[in-house]
Amino acid sequence: MKKAKLALACIALGTVVFISSKKEDGKIARTEKTKINHISKGCVFMTIFGEESSEFHASYKTPVKVMESVSGGLAWLAEAQADNGGFGAGQHSRQDILDPHAVKQDPATTATVGMALLRSGSDFQSGLYTKELSMVLDYLLKTVEAASNQGTKISDITGTQIQRKLGANIDAVMVTQFFTNSLDFLNHDKKLKNRVEEALDKCVKKVQKLQQADGRTGGAGWAGVLQSGLANSALEAAQYKGAEVDEEVLQRSRDYQNDNFDTETGNADVSAGAGVVLYSVSSSVRASAKEARKVREEMKSAIADGDLPPEAEPTVANLQKIGYNKDQALKANTSYNVYNKAKVVAQDARTISGFGSNGGEEFLSFLQTGESMIVNQDQEWEKWYDNVSGRLLTIQNQDGSWNGHHCITSPVFCTAVSLLILSIENDIEKLVDLGKG
Repeated sequence: MKKAKLALACIALGTVVFISSKKEDGKIARTEKTKINHISKGCVFMTIFGEESSEFHASYKTPVKVMESVSGGLAWLAEAQADNGGFGAGQHSRQDILDPHAVKQDPATTATVGMALLRSGSDFQSGLYTKELSMVLDYLLKTVEAASNQGTKISDITGTQIQRKLGANIDAVMVTQFFTNSLDFLNHDKKLKNRVEEALDKCVKKVQKLQQADGRTGGAGWAGVLQSGLANSALEAAQYKGAEVDEEVLQRSRDYQNDNFDTETGNADVSAGAGVVLYSVSSSVRASAKEARKVREEMKSAIADGDLPPEAEPTVANLQKIGYNKDQALKANTSYNVYNKAKVVAQDARTISGFGSNGGEEFLSFLQTGESMIVNQDQEWEKWYDNVSGRLLTIQNQDGSWNGHHCITSPVFCTAVSLLILSIENDIEKLVDLGKG
């Protein structure tokens, strides 16, 4: 069944009415109310996760208020786009400027908006915002193609809110992720797809060059652990799409994130996370999700085959029994434990109590936690989504945007990340596939 744009994958049993938006003569106009009738086929999330119960279904259906929230956010973003196709977060030195047209465009913010448009139901051929999305792609391709093949930068722009808070090299990281996400929607234009693949390879090389000896991404900002976590996610996704990624670079990245969390005490190393537990644990959860899922699946298979007793736990010894060498078993066991313990801390009320007085870093941290749970096919995704989506709805501005109250205040960036969270169900299949093998 083809997904309806903005109908976020889990509506069933009956008719849902929502209001979409579009641009007419440069202004945002509301279209007629649209009725979407769905045959009861169950939520995509439930289908993939092998879960099908009425209680689970009711918990995951997408409320009309979420659709209207997403629609309002998308309409606001469309108005915020510059004529060159880019979007800007503004300078760190002028965090008070919230007008999206009073700031310079930058690659990291533009890429984040592009990912939000893709996840919310538009692509390069169809959807309410196909024109805006195509302009984003054009802006980013021109930016990367104009950049030198040497060094790690894709742009001469400096001092942005995103760079100062996440890291000086965040632009290459976010653009890598956007190009990777775009590839699924470019089969209609082979020439354009080849351009994106070449630009993606260029970005991947730059991101890999950024890695320091301990696995972190160089040029860390105020919350540099988030830049490192996002770099890990970007490289994993690029590798999944066939880009040449150095496995040793990825493993060092995962090791760095794992080392930031002590599974014995439940404490996070916040030295690279501005002293904020949320930033560190969300990055640790995201980086360990894929390996943790692999461990769980292989343990389950070994128990089913009788190679391990039914009560066997994923210990180093048991992993060695099913084929891991000692070093592999140590790393895999660490990832498994980090994921399962750090995700609890990441969702603890004390960790998230700052919501409502947040900067863009908090929005990103919640997104990383949620995506990691889907990558790992974690049934506790329900708790995360209900909690975070409900909170987002209460702090959305009347004009459809979100903005931070400290650090990354940019309404463009915060709105894009909020939409990535609210519409995450549209990418469940992609994120689950990313976690395979």
